[in-house]
Amino acid sequence: MSGTEDGKHEGFTAEERAAMKDHAKELKKEARRGSRADKAAEAVRDVLAKIAEMQDSDRIMAERVHAVVTETAPVLAPKLWYGMPAYALDGKVVCFFQSAEKFKARYATLGFSDQAKLDEGTMWPAAFALTEVTAEAEVRIAALVKQAVS
Repeated sequence: MSGTEDGKHEGFTAEERAAMKDHAKELKKEARRGSRADKAAEAVRDVLAKIAEMQDSDRIMAERVHAVVTETAPVLAPKLWYGMPAYALDGKVVCFFQSAEKFKARYATLGFSDQAKLDEGTMWPAAFALTEVTAEAEVRIAALVKQAVS
């Protein structure tokens, strides 16, 4: 959240407000009537359209992440989550791709929610910085996704 030099809270950033508006639209869209299959197909189209809108480097990474996730864990359903491509199990987001552009960050992020079964001891990573999706990164992403839904 944004603040001023004197530490006073000014509210949400423009990017945070945009993400919340995206999420409100997503919830309204999900609530519309229609068959489960129609909603699932529309959700996939929405994810692919969102990926297509991204800048080159983020788009390339998001396309690879999408391919790896959908190939590795077909039980995960693509959907938009706060305007980001996400993958859900029984309607609950397990992982998501956040482009660097989304929040004006230095790098894109592959994130996992508390639904992901990545538990390892008393502390484990739940988000990973991505600067490029190499063959090595694809293998690691696949292993993380497989563990997340195990």
